Amino acid sequence: MVSLTGASDAELMRLHQDGHEEAFGELFRRHKDRMWAVALRTARDPEIAADAVQDGFINAFRRADSFRGDSPATTWLHRIVVNACLDRLRKIKPTSNLDDHEPVETRDYHQSVEVRMDIRAALDRLPEGQRLALILVDMQGLSVAEAAIALDVAQGTIKSRCARGRSAIAQDLGLSP
Repeated sequence: MVSLTGASDAELMRLHQDGHEEAFGELFRRHKDRMWAVALRTARDPEIAADAVQDGFINAFRRADSFRGDSPATTWLHRIVVNACLDRLRKIKPTSNLDDHEPVETRDYHQSVEVRMDIRAALDRLPEGQRLALILVDMQGLSVAEAAIALDVAQGTIKSRCARGRSAIAQDLGLSP
């Protein structure tokens, strides 16, 4: 009997590919919270994020044979979960024109909460590519190489998206001249 708790992610993927019934469950237990955080930051909606995490792990379970081990299993899972989020977001059609509504004041006047909300709002105003690159690199701690794999773009694209996104956020928050 193989000890799953001591196995690396790559070993768990190989075991799952070889038909071990509980290997993927261990991967799920290890990474579900991190994938939830990625999905929530990507979708910005808990219901969509929950559905996307479920879709992502089901897709990963079914397509485990496509995992080649070129990158860490977490990078592969990130990519699948982000794609599941984007798929769900593309299917949503707005139910009303937001221009017809006055914005609701959502600020909590405690400074730390206010700053986080300002940063979140600035992040939400970024183009999708910049927002996803910043989420993966600056918030989730992925390397540029891992983020490039997760988003299926070149490393230089991740670097430029992060730089442009950071610059736009700084300008939006009045932190740059």
